[in-house]
Formats: sequence, structure tokens, C-alpha cells
Amino acid sequence: MRKVPRPPATLPKAVFDARPQPLPAKALPARRRQPGPAPERVAEIFRRFAVANPEPKGELEHQSAFTLLVAVVLSAQATDAGVNKATRELFKVADTPRQMLALGEAGVQEHIKTVGLYRNKAKNVIALSKRLLAEHGGEVPREREALEALPGVGRKTANVVLNIAFGEPTLAVDTHVFRVAHRLGLAEGKTPLDVEQGLVKVIPARYMRHAHHWLILHGRYVCQARKPRCDACIVSDLCRSADKWYDGPPPGVAAQQRETL
Repeated sequence: MRKVPRPPATLPKAVFDARPQPLPAKALPARRRQPGPAPERVAEIFRRFAVANPEPKGELEHQSAFTLLVAVVLSAQATDAGVNKATRELFKVADTPRQMLALGEAGVQEHIKTVGLYRNKAKNVIALSKRLLAEHGGEVPREREALEALPGVGRKTANVVLNIAFGEPTLAVDTHVFRVAHRLGLAEGKTPLDVEQGLVKVIPARYMRHAHHWLILHGRYVCQARKPRCDACIVSDLCRSADKWYDGPPPGVAAQQRETL
């Protein structure tokens, strides 16, 4: 038989002197993505909005794509009511790019001085009027890239113009839409673009044409920032927000219940 060598009575000193080798790090499990909102719940939210207000309208007063563009540019960090008060007189004297240039920057300032940041906004209105005449024949372009290239026009403004003036299914995310999207659990994100992209993924196509109007109006008049009017909310039973304080049925359901008593 082959002899098996016995282990030494003592281990070599080198074994004790050697530094322990670190164990290979365990691979962390991939972070699970949070599931999106249930399609049935999203569809029901927008179905109710559509029934309550089938043809929602923006609240900025305008007569053309150009006056809409100017109004939206002026509305940054301002209320629609405040902008409307200023543009009613402005558009009486200048409702085309050429007339706006004739009025001049000082003239525009005089008409919109009640609007916040009016000096910079007047400068942008004159600059975009020049660009429209020089590059687009005085017409408002319906391409996003061309709109966003105009002075004072960002993605939100372009979305509003594309949606209202040209009927495109775009979705402008302002503070109201941002808040409502988070409270209703429709979209997550730290930026308006994140929320916009999240909403576009989950809102049924048949509701996209008016989606941003419904969300803006809901945020402005019902799902308000400081104290949401949950008892007046038609989708309160579908809301998962920590800010929700009302657990009764939505207004329409509550009215039906009272009629049956």
C-alpha cells in the first residue's frame, strides 16, 4: 500500500505571518425597478377627467398661434390671469410679428410691465418676432426643434404651442402637472422632463390630446399645493398620496348615494 504522508505537527511559520486575503465581494442583487401605475387605474383617472370636462381649454387668451406663443413666453413665473390682463391691450396694437417689431421693445415693455421679469420677456418677444420674420415667413413653426430655437422658448412652451395651436398630443409639465403626477402616482421623477416622459408612457393614447389640460386644471383648482381639496376630487378614491386627507367617495358618487337615501 502507498503510504500517505502525515501532516507536520506544527504549521510552518509562513502560514501565520501571511495576511488573510479578502474574500471576493458578493455581487449586489440588481435593484428592482418599481412597477409603474396599473393601466386600469390610469385609464379610469383620465376617463373621469374626460367625462367631467370633455373639451378642456387653456386659460391663456390668444387669437392665433403667434399670440399664443407670446402669451406662453410671458407666462413663465407669472399667472395666466396676470398675463391675460397685459396681453388684452398688447394684442390690440400688435398681434403679428411685424406689428410687434413696429411697436418695439420699449412699447412691449410698457404693455407688459405688470408681468414679472417684463424687461427680459419684452426682449425675447422682439427677438422671436425678428426670427419668425427672417426664418419662417412670419409664421409660427410646428416643428419642435424650430420652436425651441426661438428666443425665450423652451420645451414646456413648445409643448403648449404644439398642443393648443397644432393639435399635437404633447404634454407640458408645469408645477401643477408635476405635483398631480406625483400625488396620483402617475409618474415619478425629479425633473419636468422625467415626469413628462413617465406620463407619456402610461397615459392611454386616446387621452393624450387633452391630458396636460386636465392635469393643469386639476392641480390649479382641486389638487392644490398647500391644501388639496380632496373632498372635491373626482378621482380621490384612486389617489395614493400621503397628502390625501379625505377617505369618502368622490363628489359624483357621494351625490348618487345621497339621492338613494
